[in-house]
Amino acid sequence: MLINHPFKPSHTLLGISRGSVFAALVCIAFVLPSIAKAQKQPVDYVNAFIGTTNFGTTNPGAVCPNGLMSVVPFNVMGSADNKFDKDARWWSTPYEYNNVYFTGYSHVNLSGVGCPDLGSLLLMPTTGKLSVDYKEYGSTMTEQKASPGFYSNFLPRYGIRTEVTATPRTSIARFWFPKGKSNILLNLGEGLTNETGAMVRRVSDNEYEGMKLLGTFCYNPQAVFPIYFVMRVEAKTTATGYWKKQRPMTGVEAEWDKDNGQYKLYTNYKKEIAGDDIGVYLNFDTEENQAWWCAWACRL
Repeated sequence: MLINHPFKPSHTLLGISRGSVFAALVCIAFVLPSIAKAQKQPVDYVNAFIGTTNFGTTNPGAVCPNGLMSVVPFNVMGSADNKFDKDARWWSTPYEYNNVYFTGYSHVNLSGVGCPDLGSLLLMPTTGKLSVDYKEYGSTMTEQKASPGFYSNFLPRYGIRTEVTATPRTSIARFWFPKGKSNILLNLGEGLTNETGAMVRRVSDNEYEGMKLLGTFCYNPQAVFPIYFVMRVEAKTTATGYWKKQRPMTGVEAEWDKDNGQYKLYTNYKKEIAGDDIGVYLNFDTEENQAWWCAWACRL
């Protein structure tokens, strides 16, 4: 069954003859009234928010049946304004309906489970001065909309509208930015999994590929596996780079590293990077209500 939602290309170019135009107009004139009277399909009655609170552990994000890619708003860390926090109690889902603090979209998720795993590859749009600490760059979210294969929200802090959809092995996000300095962040350090470690490599200013280690589902410390990804952004960047959380140091050793125990930005380093708490940032100059696309592909 085809699912209709507002995630469609902005422009379509068609070549048709005069006769075709007349035929098309006649067809529209007679078909539209019947479409208006058509009954709703079963998919039109789906409420994607059912089970997303009261420990229902389901997700409202975009996913295909039996799909690897599940794009879910991640709102369970980083703020005391949230009712539930993944680091404050046992928690197994990337989304809770009553939580308000959004820190990005996770791209591999489990739905309806009682043990934490996956909930990783967090993608977050921001504006203004670059910050790579999720406790600082997160935003409240409003105007949530969800239907099979589609999810959208609005980030008041940044004036950004976000939209996501998915195929069995890929996903695409569209971010509507205001005019000014804008950023897209890929956080590979956070998520629901109890496993750590990731690697990412710059292919170009608009493309990154890498691996994130996941697993330890339900008290099984050896149930570990990698997930590989490619991320592409349809926009002209003004700067790109990595970040990594530096280990805490003491004594004389600490005097050599001004980023001791903090997030270090790698502004000139362009090869691959690895670590437990790493990420990628992309900077842009955007016009008012400019929409940019970010596409993903993953494999186990």
